[in-house]
Amino acid sequence: MKTAFLAAVDVSLRLASAPQVRDSWGDESSCAGMTVGGLTHHLLGQARNSVRLLQDPVPPDAPVIALLEHYERASWVRSSQAGRDDPEQTAKDNAGALAGPETVLAEGVAAAGVLPDLLDVPRDPDAVYIPWQGWALATTDYLTTRMMEMVVHADDLASSVGLPTPTFPDEVARPVFGLLTGVASRRHGQVALVRALSRPQRAPGSVSAF
Repeated sequence: MKTAFLAAVDVSLRLASAPQVRDSWGDESSCAGMTVGGLTHHLLGQARNSVRLLQDPVPPDAPVIALLEHYERASWVRSSQAGRDDPEQTAKDNAGALAGPETVLAEGVAAAGVLPDLLDVPRDPDAVYIPWQGWALATTDYLTTRMMEMVVHADDLASSVGLPTPTFPDEVARPVFGLLTGVASRRHGQVALVRALSRPQRAPGSVSAF
């Protein structure tokens, strides 16, 4: 999982470094209301925030919950806004992008440089606390959630600036697809997923995870 997570960070950094991203920094992205710069700030925030959370202890009373339960509990998934970007988070990322592409990219590079050593530090418990949710995830589950964010938002960013969506290594794609499939199955049911993946003539209109 360490190798996969670092690979996802590397792909994200290479995309964020593209001149097309810098040249479109203040333009609106494919995510409504979010600038290209804000989206880049959010994409690289998966590495930045992971550096912070991996250094924080897990409170003794914090429950460590299962990966799919994390998405069942999260208010943004259950709300009518699921599948859309949170306005508060959008505003934060747009504000963070005002520092400029060089600063945002440098922060991402700095985080990527710290992560290998952080991921080698033994964790007891082997979990990551998510303070804005009030619970923890097993470290591998937490890293999977961040890789999912990077895979999804890399597509958003590439489409925003007219670049091909980057292909992530299989060790990244497998757990991300497993997560998205699991969430989609709980949301729409197994039959809907089976039909969407194998019987398009009977497939529902959408089996989106979010």
